[in-house]
Formats: sequence, C-alpha cells, structure tokens
Amino acid sequence: MSTPVATITDRVRARVRSERVDLHRDPDAAERLVREELRVYAERSLSGALPRIHDEVRTHGEVLAGLTGYGALQPYFDDAEVEEIWLNAPDAIFVARSGVTERVPLTLTDDQVRVIVERMLQATGRRVDLSSPFVDASLPDGSRLHVAIPDVTRRHWAVNVRKFSQRIRSLTRLVELGSLTPQAAEFLRLSVLAGCNILVSGATHTGKTTMLGALLASARPSERIITVEETFELDLDAPDVVAMQCRSANLEGTGEITLRRLIKEALRMRPDRLVVGEVREAESLDLLIALNSGMPGMCSLHANSARDALIKLSTLPLLAGRNIDSSFVVPTVASAIDIVVHLELAPDRGRRVREIVAPTGAVAADGITDAPLFVRDALGNLVATGSLPPRPQKFADAGLDPRPVIGHAA
Repeated sequence: MSTPVATITDRVRARVRSERVDLHRDPDAAERLVREELRVYAERSLSGALPRIHDEVRTHGEVLAGLTGYGALQPYFDDAEVEEIWLNAPDAIFVARSGVTERVPLTLTDDQVRVIVERMLQATGRRVDLSSPFVDASLPDGSRLHVAIPDVTRRHWAVNVRKFSQRIRSLTRLVELGSLTPQAAEFLRLSVLAGCNILVSGATHTGKTTMLGALLASARPSERIITVEETFELDLDAPDVVAMQCRSANLEGTGEITLRRLIKEALRMRPDRLVVGEVREAESLDLLIALNSGMPGMCSLHANSARDALIKLSTLPLLAGRNIDSSFVVPTVASAIDIVVHLELAPDRGRRVREIVAPTGAVAADGITDAPLFVRDALGNLVATGSLPPRPQKFADAGLDPRPVIGHAA
C-alpha cells in the first residue's frame, strides 16, 4: 500500500469513527469522505509536506476498495475476464482467466487477508473460526466463497472465490460459445419441456451450474421452480422461482439446515420442478424419492463420465442409513433419471458437453444400461449417434417429438 493510500485511508477511518458513519449502509458517505480527504491530501502535497499523488483516480479507487470493497483484491473482482480468485498464502495469490491459471504480482499480510474475508462474510451471516474452520458462503454479487483456516491448513488462510457470471443464461449462448451443437441444444430444450429428469455431471470447473441454469431457462414460464443448494449459485431469470440454501449450526451447535431438510421442505412448496444444485451425500436419497414420485427435477454431480455419474448416484443414497440397500437404489436411479449430460474441459480449457446419454430403465450385471444419444467423435465434434431416447413417453405426453432433432423421420 502506497503512502498516499495509507494516509488517506487512515484519515477516512478516523472520520468514520468520530462521525459514527456506517460505510456499508451508506456507500455514498464513503465516496464523499474519500473524495474530501483526497482533496486535502493533494493540497498538502503541493507544499511538499506529503508525497505527491501520481494518479488520483487510481488512488481514489484503492482507498475506496480498502474501506468498502475487498482491498487489493478488488481489481480482480472488477475484472470481467477473471473467473476465479484464490489465495494459498498472502504472497501466493492466483486468478483464472478462461480456464488458464496465473499467479498475480500481489502480496498481502495475514491480517489483510483476515480483514478481507471478514468483510466478505459480513453480509452472509456465516463465520469462520477455530470451532468452524471451514466456511462456504455466497457473496452479495452471487460469487461463491470458500475459506479454510489453520490448523486445518498448515499455516495460512486458504481462500477461494468463484466469481458469479451473468453472461451465460441460455442453451443458445452455450452454442455460441461452442460448448454444444444447435442439434444437441434443441434436444435438451425438448427434454426440459417434456419434464425429463436431467443429471448434469462433470469434473470441477466444467460448468455444471452454468449448464443447469441454461437448461432451466428453457422451462415453461408457468413452471414453479424450487432450487436447493449448499450456497446460492444458481441465478434464474424465471417468473416463479424460490431459491433456498443450507445453514450452518450456530455457536451452540444448533440451527443447522441440511440439503436433506431443504428437499423435504421444497416438496411442501408446490414445485413443478425441483432442482438440487449439487448432490454429494445422503440427500441423493430424498431427491430420488421425489423424482420417483413423478416430480420433474434436475441436479448436478461430480463424476468422470455419464456412466460413472449413474454409478455414483446409485451409491450415494447408501450413506442415508443401513436400511437402504442397492436393491432399492439402483432400480430407482434407472427409472428416475431420463437424461445425463456430461461436461468436460476441452484441450483448450474451454468447457463443453462431452456426451449425452439416456438410461434405458433396465439394470444389468454391470450396472444401469444406457443409450448414448450424443458423443464426441475422433475429431472432437459432438455428433448424434442416431439412437432415440429409449423411454419416449414423456416426450409423447408433452406433445413433443425428438425424432427430427435426433435425425430420424417423424
């Protein structure tokens, strides 16, 4: 931090304390105080009493970011090309642009990192301390924050911010970006309109949440959509949507709200479609029961392939208790999931659809059988296999015909 920035920041903070100003509730006051103190500093620097300011606009921005924003990290929050920001240590700070990682020339102190994290958490109602060394929260702009502190980490706070992007809101936009073909996008649009249960799978950073949002943009405006997530990530531009997130336990160890609880509550809210942002544990059982009862739904899951996603979804419900066994879970997955959309990172680090498969509803010795509908060929192009969804009834009930899209004559 330069001398002018530090001096002006100290002056503004002194005035905030003396005038009892709440900068977070009154951001205009912060702007006014910084502008006034910047002018006073500039006037004094003309006499040689203080170091000169070489760039008043930049100094103004740095002081304001230190007071109401995220300090030295604020420029990376403001940079639309930065997708993710993470700190392994105060002097090991990285960002990702278009999937490419770069280390930035920035060094903070441990105290500065703590102050920035505390400011991020102010509006979330969540905390991080020795009794709760992890925190997962949504920032006011929709970005996702994850923090881990010692002694879980070796020495420094580990901070990760996955920035929220509003640029991709439809399957059409994903086509424009090369993530999938117009043919595959049209098939997925028909699948959503038909009320198919869709599982979106892929590794970390492959765009699963983005795909969920794009799929839901194809839903009918009359649908009531209920979303449940660990922390808010989905941002739907729909007329009838309710979003819910989990809540951590309080200092007394009570008040926790889990994904399992949210799914059960969501079913009491008259949903036309239930969406689980990401399935990780026993909540998969509650989701499967809802889907198996005729409730259209979507979810995402970490997996290496579409088939692995079906295997994993058949395994996670076993975590719900000893009275749950695979003889119930596997056939339920086979009958409940209609479409699996698997995503991957391309060699150029772009995010794209790797394959789209449809479970047949049957179970074989090696697991749930499925029909590949779209796959990547030897040249890396996403092409239709010519296979039709093995269970076309939902399309027929909705008055839709996927055959022309797939490549079959109607």
